Amino acid sequence: MLVLNVLSSPGSGKTTFLRETVRALGGRLKTAVIVGDLATDNDARRLRESGAPVVQITTGTVCHLEAEMVARALKHLDLTGLDLLIIENVGNLVCPASYDLGEDLRVVLLSVTEGEDKPLKYPPMFQSADVAIVSKVDLAQACDYDRDAALGNLRKSAPRARIFETAAKTGVGLDAWCDFLVAERQKRKALDPLGL
Repeated sequence: MLVLNVLSSPGSGKTTFLRETVRALGGRLKTAVIVGDLATDNDARRLRESGAPVVQITTGTVCHLEAEMVARALKHLDLTGLDLLIIENVGNLVCPASYDLGEDLRVVLLSVTEGEDKPLKYPPMFQSADVAIVSKVDLAQACDYDRDAALGNLRKSAPRARIFETAAKTGVGLDAWCDFLVAERQKRKALDPLGL
């Protein structure tokens, strides 16, 4: 399966983006989600609206997920035929950058509402990104968002990251993002056709 570790600051739109990603994928990839939060299962309940199986990890005072936590959560999922596992990490741009969860792709969200310099302020998170998602682009004009500055800062801080500009509530950019996920899953399947 293809495994994503999805990271962002609180309020970036990560949960809505992931819910709409699963919906947009439809039946193209069998998907499950593990979601981490310090408290509540609000995000897990919202993600279940997508139809995907969801497992909640409540971390208490821990500001990130660790591989052992994910391993325990996996015991509550049926992995048979699973194509895509999405791990929604705790909303934090500092701690989670230091923890490898065994993911294939590290995905970092940057909302247009957060300011164009966020990648410069939190370089370790963005430097480790395979994919950078610019979220809430439908709010760009209202936020006086400087697209060129934001993309320039992303390319500087995350030079190897593939960048997608999206708006989960309107669907902008979701088709390209989902096509990318399907292609990445196909690449991994081609490397291991027997599923070993």
